Amino acid sequence: MYRTLFASLMALVVMVFTGQAGTLPDLTGPVILTVTGLDLSGHPDGKARFDVPMLQALGQSSITTASIWTEGKHHYTGTPLAAVLRYLGVKDVRIALHALNDYVVEMPSAEVEDATPILAYAMDGAPMPVRDKGPIWMIYPFDDDARFRTDTTFTRSVWQLDRIDVLR
Repeated sequence: MYRTLFASLMALVVMVFTGQAGTLPDLTGPVILTVTGLDLSGHPDGKARFDVPMLQALGQSSITTASIWTEGKHHYTGTPLAAVLRYLGVKDVRIALHALNDYVVEMPSAEVEDATPILAYAMDGAPMPVRDKGPIWMIYPFDDDARFRTDTTFTRSVWQLDRIDVLR
């Protein structure tokens, strides 16, 4: 009995400290984001796959901003990147952001703030098709703060984002 209780308690501790305490809904739609390079103890193949409802379950946020790639301001809805990384237990590593067109940029996970950037999956209330920067565009509130209007931030504003690699 004590052995079973101890094993259950240890499993709970591992889930809490690896960010796996919460449960996400099962995949019900197409996978729009894959995260690779994860700890094999929590992810047997080292990957996590997300559809829109799974990302929404981690929390939604919105940003209204103009960008150097669009005309006028648009309203973006998505999940903060920090929420995804926190859920997966990813911290203090570099991550590589991959787009469908093979564009890749790296960044330290320590530079991800709680609210920004967001992994936007909707623009002006509609899903973003691949031909218009979807399925995910990593977006910052460019209008809100000059520190988001830099070459570094623009380089990290990956559209057609479909994969994040955790680099260890």
